[in-house]
Amino acid sequence: MDGILPLWKEKGMTSHDCVFKLRKILGTKKVGHTGTLDPSVEGVLPICIGQATKVAEYITNQGKEYVAVISIGTATETEDADGAIVESDLSEKRFDCSQIEKVLKQLTGEITQIPPMYSAVKVNGRKLYEYARKGQTVERPERTVSIHELELLNPEEVYEGTEITFQLRIACGKGTYIRTLAVQIGELLGFPAHMASLVRTASGTYRQPDCRTLAEVKDLKENGMISTILHPLEDALTEFPTVEIEEEMYAKIENGQVLPEHPILHDEESVVFTRESKAIAIYRRHPSKPNLMKPEKMFPLNMVRGN
Repeated sequence: MDGILPLWKEKGMTSHDCVFKLRKILGTKKVGHTGTLDPSVEGVLPICIGQATKVAEYITNQGKEYVAVISIGTATETEDADGAIVESDLSEKRFDCSQIEKVLKQLTGEITQIPPMYSAVKVNGRKLYEYARKGQTVERPERTVSIHELELLNPEEVYEGTEITFQLRIACGKGTYIRTLAVQIGELLGFPAHMASLVRTASGTYRQPDCRTLAEVKDLKENGMISTILHPLEDALTEFPTVEIEEEMYAKIENGQVLPEHPILHDEESVVFTRESKAIAIYRRHPSKPNLMKPEKMFPLNMVRGN
């Protein structure tokens, strides 16, 4: 059983919970997710099964899309609705749409974030949330993330009230904390803020209509139809150049040999070699031997199927 299963993660479950349940449902240990979603977040979570676990990192590195509700007026210790309130400003507020749009424009592109204390980022070998749960604070490293688009959904001419909420569509690169983005929006507007809710609507090439719930997966497995919802591992490799190999190269690649550098690697870091459109290996420029390339990933079962 090999392939990518776009799962719709429901609220209340960790990403690891989903992996644990799928291992039981599918009867295989080779199951891995492609990027953690907090328990309070629902949405698209591609799951890699069998050989496809080798390409999980590529899906993790692809862009994500979210729909978030931003709440202006209160800040929490976790930067989302689950944490205790640490700052509050319930004065009467008034923003027009153009003010919010201006802030969103400022936060589009390459921006710097400091990961929240309640996160899985490691500092000195420990996850930040482990420090936070003991009431400890540590210096957190800044990171640069990419915000591709920020779109104000259902915009209103004027936003008024003691606590103002609005909905955003966010397209971003890997490593972005939407909770922290909510706080940054509040800072630019001049008020404490947090992320009131979040749904991941896309991960890489997968969107909500592609997904199945755990209950649906279980039903399909019991009816012998699980293969109908598995996507090929090649879906994760669309950002790489692809070369269909000729017969004389097949045995060399099958054995994982170091080979003369393919011309395409003059401009690219890696190349996917295919046989009958099935990925059989990813090769990259050799790090220490000029004009040579070495295998980065091998997909032996695809080689067998190609025979």
